Amino acid sequence: MAKLREQNGSMSYTKDPRVDAYIDALPAWQQAVCHQVRDLVHAADPEVEETVKRTVQPYFVLKGNICALMGTKDHVNVFLYDGAIVPDPEGIITAGHENKTARTVAVYEGEELPAEPLAAMFAQIIANNRAGGWRKLKAAE
Repeated sequence: MAKLREQNGSMSYTKDPRVDAYIDALPAWQQAVCHQVRDLVHAADPEVEETVKRTVQPYFVLKGNICALMGTKDHVNVFLYDGAIVPDPEGIITAGHENKTARTVAVYEGEELPAEPLAAMFAQIIANNRAGGWRKLKAAE
């Protein structure tokens, strides 16, 4: 179980060393984006856990997938596992609008992470996971 606490003004939580290794291998600007995403998702709920799936991809989970990270040649993809049911009023989704399982927020070098809307989406995905997951919620519509 991940634990979240304030330590000298910064967040502290249980980290998966495989996630650290993935992030540490990225260019510095991508590391910064990944650390921001990591902090946001853990701040959304203290029970969020880290793992690695598909051999190397960092995933953040709580009663289902919340999000995953992928560094590419020129950007970082944050995959949101929400079944496209979480509202995107700020228009931060950059790909996968019609995807049945996950949508993407891409962040390029020099861009600012859309932290507030992303944090709100993480909170909604977690709430949906606790309510049985987006598949169950979609079926009930």
